[in-house]
Amino acid sequence: MTTTAIYPGSFDPVTNGHVDIIERGRQLFDRIIVVILYNPAKESLFSLEERVSMLEETLQKFDNVSVDTFHGLTVDYCQKHNAQAILRGMRAVSDFEYEFQLALMNRRLNRDIQTVFLMTSLRWLYVSSSIIKEAVYFGANINGMVPPIVQQRLRERFNTKDPGTGG
Repeated sequence: MTTTAIYPGSFDPVTNGHVDIIERGRQLFDRIIVVILYNPAKESLFSLEERVSMLEETLQKFDNVSVDTFHGLTVDYCQKHNAQAILRGMRAVSDFEYEFQLALMNRRLNRDIQTVFLMTSLRWLYVSSSIIKEAVYFGANINGMVPPIVQQRLRERFNTKDPGTGG
């Protein structure tokens, strides 16, 4: 039996912390589908199409990882794609309460789908999409915190130079 996990999120934008969770999740599951969930309550910096493009470019090196989008409940997506698990990353204790609530609700909605938590690697503990966007906005050096395509697109979006390269 092939094991499939869904890794849902907004990925606005994808960070190296996200990529780390995906890489480590590949050791646990035969297949991972990274799903960009549409959330009307969140205002995104990048369009859905831009986020798909950046994720696909970043994850092309992984043969068992694909990217998709979805509007609806994660458990419904899991059922539709025969996924057994929802993969989630946690950075700190502050993430736990929200993630725990979400996992319990998903379990209530579909008892056949498990939520698997991976703690972020220490080197990515402080990295989040919102912190990255704010740092770039103010011209900070984000080299090594996001995939190269993301760094390029952020610099273009905010019309800033990369302090690490001078350009």
